Amino acid sequence: MPEVIAGLEIPETAAVAAATGLVQETTSPLIYHHSRRVFLFGLVHARRLGVEPDPELLYVAALFHDVGLLTPFSDVEQRFEVDGADHARAFLLNRGFPASAAETVWTAIALHTTPGIPDRMGPEIATTYLGVLTDVLGLGLDGFERDQLDEILTVHPRGDFKNEFLQAQFDGLKNRPETTIGTVNSDILDHFAPGLRRVTTVERIVGSPWPH
Repeated sequence: MPEVIAGLEIPETAAVAAATGLVQETTSPLIYHHSRRVFLFGLVHARRLGVEPDPELLYVAALFHDVGLLTPFSDVEQRFEVDGADHARAFLLNRGFPASAAETVWTAIALHTTPGIPDRMGPEIATTYLGVLTDVLGLGLDGFERDQLDEILTVHPRGDFKNEFLQAQFDGLKNRPETTIGTVNSDILDHFAPGLRRVTTVERIVGSPWPH
C-alpha cells in the first residue's frame, strides 16, 4: 500500500524508496522533513494549477533539492543548487531513467532559488519551486485547508525551522561565498557574515579586460 499523507500519495517506486533512504542517511532530519514537505506542497500547487507533474520525478527533485548544502567539495566549487542537481541527475541515470527525465529533475533543482523563471517552466520544475516557496516563505498558506496542513506538519514537523534552516544554509555557503554572487543566497551571507567581502558584479564589469 502506498503511503498517503493528507490525501497526497507518495509514489511507490524503487527510485523513491532509494531517494528516501539516501537523504535520510546522508543529510539531517531538518533537510529530510523540509524536502518531503516541499514534495507534498508541490502536489498541492499542482492540483491548484491543474497540472500533472510526474510524481516520481517531482519526489526526486524535492528530496535532492538541498543536498548540496551538506555535500563536501573536492576540487570543484559551484552553487549548492548545481551540486544537488548533479547528484540527482546521476542518481536517475544510474537507475536507467531517460536522459530527458534526468535533465528535468536537474533543472528543477538548479533553478529552485531563481525567482521568476522556474514557475514558467514544466510542471515538475514549477511545482518544485512553488513547494520550496511554500515551505520557506509561506507562499499560499492562507489557501491550505487547516486539517490538511496539520496532518502534513504532524508527519513532517517544522520544529525551529526558520532558524535551523538559515543556519544550515549559512554553513553550506560560508566556504564558497563567490558562488552566491547574483543569487538570493547572498542575502544569507550578508546577514550572518556582514564583514565578508565579495567581488561585486560592477567590479567584475569595470575590471574586465575590455578597454571600455
